Amino acid sequence: MALCYYRLEAKTIEALSTTEQQVAAWSWTDFAGLGLIFHIILMIVMTLRIVSVQRNIGVAIAWIAVLFTLPIFGLIAYVLVGEPMIGRRYRQRMDQARLLMNEMAQRERLIFDEGQEVLPIHYRGVSHIGTRWTGFGVFSDHDMQLLTHANIIFKRLIDDINAAQRSILMEFYIIYPKGQVLDVIEALMAAAQRGVECHILIDSVGSFSFFNSNAHRKLEKAGVFVHQSLPVGLFKTLFKRSDLRNHRKIVVIDEYIGYIGSFNLVDPKFFKQDKDVGEWIDVAIRSVSDNDISIATAMAKVVVTDIGAENSDNLDALHQRVNSYTRKLYVRNPTINDLNSRIKVLDDAIENIEAPCTGAMSTVIPQMPVVKDVIAQLIPSAPQVTAHVIYNTLVTVLHRANHCIRITTPYFVPDEALSGALVTAAKRGVKVTLIIPEKVDSFLVQHASQAYYQELLEAGVVIALFKGGLLHAKTVVIDDDYCLFGTVNIDMRSFYLNMEVSLAIYTPEMVAQVAACQESYLQSCRFLSLDEWQQRHKTERLFDNVVRLFSPLL
Repeated sequence: MALCYYRLEAKTIEALSTTEQQVAAWSWTDFAGLGLIFHIILMIVMTLRIVSVQRNIGVAIAWIAVLFTLPIFGLIAYVLVGEPMIGRRYRQRMDQARLLMNEMAQRERLIFDEGQEVLPIHYRGVSHIGTRWTGFGVFSDHDMQLLTHANIIFKRLIDDINAAQRSILMEFYIIYPKGQVLDVIEALMAAAQRGVECHILIDSVGSFSFFNSNAHRKLEKAGVFVHQSLPVGLFKTLFKRSDLRNHRKIVVIDEYIGYIGSFNLVDPKFFKQDKDVGEWIDVAIRSVSDNDISIATAMAKVVVTDIGAENSDNLDALHQRVNSYTRKLYVRNPTINDLNSRIKVLDDAIENIEAPCTGAMSTVIPQMPVVKDVIAQLIPSAPQVTAHVIYNTLVTVLHRANHCIRITTPYFVPDEALSGALVTAAKRGVKVTLIIPEKVDSFLVQHASQAYYQELLEAGVVIALFKGGLLHAKTVVIDDDYCLFGTVNIDMRSFYLNMEVSLAIYTPEMVAQVAACQESYLQSCRFLSLDEWQQRHKTERLFDNVVRLFSPLL
C-alpha cells in the first residue's frame, strides 16, 4: 500500500513538473492569445447578458459600445451600475409597505382608482396607463394654483406649515440649507414643537451636504423625523445601484394640501452659483381638496410608503400605525400628533383656502389665480416597481396630439422612440415647441442634447433656447387640454432609473396656466434655426454624435 502511494505521488510530482515546464516555455504571444480568447468569451457573455436584460435598445447599444471600447472599465461599470437593481430588501419592504397601505385603504373603503367617467373619452385610455401600474385613478374637485417664482413658493409653503394642525410630510431630492430654506426649517421646528407630526424623506446623495449640516441636527433635536432615502455605501453597491435616486418633490400638509413640481428645497439665489448657468427657475402646483380621496391623499400614500420602505424600523412603525386603528379613518376634531393622522385624518368639513396676496411677481411671469374643480391624476414611478409608466404615458399623448405640443425641460436626452414621436408629430402638422436652457450644468448632457437638434429642426420642431437662467421646470402641454407636470426630465435617467412623480392634469383652465407660463419663458428665449445649426464646424457635430452614442447612460 505504501509503495503504491509513493508511486502515485511521484507521478503527480512528475506531471506538475511537466506542466510547469510547458508554462515556462510559453511565450508572450501565447499568453496574449489566451488573454484574447478569454476576452472574446467574456465579451460574448456580457453582450448576451446586456441584450437579454436591457429593455431599451438605446441603453443596450450604449453599454455594448462601452464594453468593447473600454473592456475593463466597461465590465466594472456594468456590474456596478448597469442594471436597475433597487435592492432586494428595499423592494421587499416597498412591496410590504404598499400591501399594508392597500389593505388599510380596502378596510376603510378608500378607493384610489375610480374617476374614469369624469374624463373625455379620448383621454380614458391614457389615464388607464397610470392606474394600471400605480393604482391611482383620476380625482376631481381640486383647487389648484401654479406658483411660478421661488419667493411665492416659499411664502405659501411657510404659511401652510405655520397653519398645520396634524401632519407635515415632505419628500425631496435636494435640501440646501441656505437663504429662505432656513425659514422653512424654522417653521418646521416650530410646528414639531407645537405637536404637529413632521416627516422629511430626503435623497442621501442629492442632499449629502444637508445630512452633514447643523440644520439636520437642529431639525431632529426639535422633533422632526428626518429619513434618508436610498443611502449609499461600498457594501451596498454590491447589491443595488448607487445611482438610482429618489428624485421626487412632494409636500403634504394635513393631508388636504399638496405641493408638487420641479422645486427642490433650495433658494436659487444661493444654490449652485458656481456653475455659471444663472439661477435655477422652478415651478410648483399647490393643490387643495377636502374630498375623501384627493391628489394630496395620493401624495401622502406615496410618501409614507417610501418612508416605510427605507428600513425595517420604518416598516415596523408603518405596520403598527396601520394595525392600531381603533376608530374610523375620518374623525371630527382629531387630537394633535395622532398616530393615525400619519396615514389619513381629515375633518368632515374644511374650508377652501384662498390664495393670499403674495406681493410683486416677476415681470416675466404673471401671477396665476386659483383654478377650481380641477381633474388630475398622480403618477409616481420607480425602477422595478411601476415599469416605465411615465415614459409610456408621455409617448402615448405625443402620438395622439392633434395641433400643439410644448415641452420645457432642463435636460433633453430622449431615446429613439421619444425623439421619433416628436419628429412624427411635427411632420404631420402638429406645432411642436421644445423650450430648454441655452446652457446646463452638465457638459455631456449639453452635447448629447445637441445631437438631436438636427433631425428635430429638419422636421419643423421649434427649439427655443432659454437665456434667463437654468430653466428647471418640467412641463408638457398637449393640445391645451392635457398637461404632465412634475419632476421628470426628458431623459432616460428619469424614465428608467429614478424615483419620480408626475401630475396629469385634464382641466383646460389649469392646463392654460401652465401654457401661459411656458409662453412667458418663450419671451426670454432665442430661437434656433436650421441654417444656423448646419453651419457648425464638423468636429462639433462629430463630438455631439459620439456623446449621443452613450447618451442613454447619462
